[in-house]
Amino acid sequence: MHPERDTPDLGLARREVWREGLGVAVATSAYGISFGALAVASGLDIWQTCVLSLLMFTGGSQFAFIGILGAGGIAALPSAVASSALLGVRNLAYGMRMSSVVGPGFWRRTAAAHVTIDESTAVAISQPTAPLRRLGFWVTGLGVFLGWNLATLIGALLGDVLGDPKAWGLDAAAAAAFLALLWPRLKQRQAVAVGVAAAVVAASLTPIVMPGMPVLIAAVVAIVVGWFNWFDRPERAVGQEEKL
Repeated sequence: MHPERDTPDLGLARREVWREGLGVAVATSAYGISFGALAVASGLDIWQTCVLSLLMFTGGSQFAFIGILGAGGIAALPSAVASSALLGVRNLAYGMRMSSVVGPGFWRRTAAAHVTIDESTAVAISQPTAPLRRLGFWVTGLGVFLGWNLATLIGALLGDVLGDPKAWGLDAAAAAAFLALLWPRLKQRQAVAVGVAAAVVAASLTPIVMPGMPVLIAAVVAIVVGWFNWFDRPERAVGQEEKL
């Protein structure tokens, strides 16, 4: 017997993880075209745009950076750096969550730190077992990294030809991918309550606070609502009463 060999069910599960990870990577990479075009429009040249994607590699922070830089020019650079850093704080929480998934080893963790993003974390935690979580993390993280940087270059080169990226719907690609990951998990009232509360708070605060803050505040709201588990308690109580 060789228990380490793939069973048909395990092979099917791995293929499903590959499909899910690559699907998210493709959707997110399309969003990179929008970033490349907007970055050039905000005043960066092609090489600066590509280096920004290679080194920063966190979409929300990158858009915050070029948005503020484009509006205020070089004088707004400190504010752009501060806002993008604030928006990237969430990756620290992702890193703590993914530490056990990635496993030990300096070089492995160093590489994992660069691809610990929204998408790789979401795909990883949606898997039922540790090996599948690890596979989902690396497939998605590396897939997004390669696709995002390629798309950034394409967007930067074709920015003038492409016109407004929003007209092509590229600004909604990442949100659509997240919704596809989130939807199957909304099977209980508590999960729906957490999602709705966080979305309402983030949407309400976006016009009135600096970039990055709505995400962090919405995360706090999600933790509070999820911690107390108000909405699923009645269901469990009813179930226990029926058993009695």
